[in-house]
Order: sequence, then structure tokens, then C-alpha cells
Amino acid sequence: MKINDLVNYTGQILQVERFKDYCPNGLQVAGCHEVSKIVSGVTASLALLEAAHAAGADTVLVHHGYFWRNEDVRVVGLKHARLKFLLQHDINLVAYHLPLDAHPELGNNAQLGHLLGLQLDGWAGDQNLIAYGGLPNASSLAGLGEHLARTLQRAPLLLGDLAKPIKRVAWCTGGAQSYFEQAIALDVDVFISGEASEQAVHLARESGVAYIAAGHHATERYGIQALGDHLAKQFGLEHHFVDIENPV
Repeated sequence: MKINDLVNYTGQILQVERFKDYCPNGLQVAGCHEVSKIVSGVTASLALLEAAHAAGADTVLVHHGYFWRNEDVRVVGLKHARLKFLLQHDINLVAYHLPLDAHPELGNNAQLGHLLGLQLDGWAGDQNLIAYGGLPNASSLAGLGEHLARTLQRAPLLLGDLAKPIKRVAWCTGGAQSYFEQAIALDVDVFISGEASEQAVHLARESGVAYIAAGHHATERYGIQALGDHLAKQFGLEHHFVDIENPV
């Protein structure tokens, strides 16, 4: 199929026009016109681009692409190397940031909630990026941390009383530590995100709401896989997810 048709369809289902984002969503670097094989990944690192080329992909689909707000606009250094590789090999780069976080079925938050077995009650916060709901069975903070470690294959950082009973949960994948106070206002027992900031420790102590930093990369591996699988099924394309290891 045509790359423009693929991007137009994806933009419609993710409703990209609804979001105020920090980067362009959709086609970021144009390559060949025809799409038959997609490689997806969390971040458009050079390692992912090289893996996609080795797999014979014509399109790379990511959550973290390029051209972020306030970044240096010059095409030099690492940016030059990445763009040069894409252009030399005629590979399309397609990226979706906040629209992928928020999608109620294919999104990072929806997919993480499904993976963890969380009961989704609704959406809140800035641009409805915070999911909230509950655990099917009450757990301690320590027990929930063990569940996350087993499921994501990464030990999370737990801030709060490890014996604290957990029933109500809010979550937002990636670097959503700035949403902690919005999550606290939802009257939950814990907020799950990817990263932690210094102030999260104090907010957890003073509010009594626990905080779990489960990994930016680890929590955002699932939306892009779901989107790639959906596009492959919808249009008869080949899709492979490549997980470039990242401890953060």
C-alpha cells in the first residue's frame, strides 16, 4: 500500500489532531512510496534503524521519533547519522507520541493496563492521558511491585510503605512523573509511571499515595506493538517488533 494512505488511516484512528504534542505525529522522514514490511520499536535509535534495514523493512514505526520541541534544529552529529541512514536506504520513519499514549485500545496506557490485569474505570488529567481503575484483588505495594517485575521483566522503583494495601490505581506510561499530583487528586492508592523525579519521593510521603517507576522503555513497549499488529492485519502487511534493550 501507499505510505500516505497508511499514515492517513493511522492519523484518523489515533485522532492526532486532538493533541497538543511536543513533536510532529505521522510521517517524519519520507522514504519509498510503497509499504509492505514494518519494523516497530519504542525509539528511533540508530540501532533500531539498522535492525529494520537488516530485516528488509521499508517503514519504521515508533513512539519516540525526531524533531522534538526546543531541540537543536541543525542536522549535525547523531541527528545527521540517523537521517542519513534513513535517506540512504529509502526507509520511512513514522512516529506517534501522545496520540499513541492515549488511544483507548491500542495505546500505551490501555495496553499496559491490559497486560497488568488492571480494571480500567476512566481517563483523567491533561489531555486524558491518565488512566485509572482498580486491581481485581487487593495487594500490598510490595506485592504489586513483584507483579510488575515479573510482567515487565524489570525491577520497579517503589516509593511508599511496602505494606500499604493497594486497591485503586492510576497509571500513565513513560515520563509522566509530572502528573503525580493529578493522580493523587483521583483518590487512588498508587500511581504507576515510567520514571521518577526527586519531588515524587516527597509527594508520596506527604500524600500517602505510593508511586511506582516501572521504566520508561519498559512501560511503553506495548502500544507500538499493538498499533503495528493492527496495521498489519488491516492492510495485509508484515510487521515485526524489535526491542532495543534500554534500562531506563
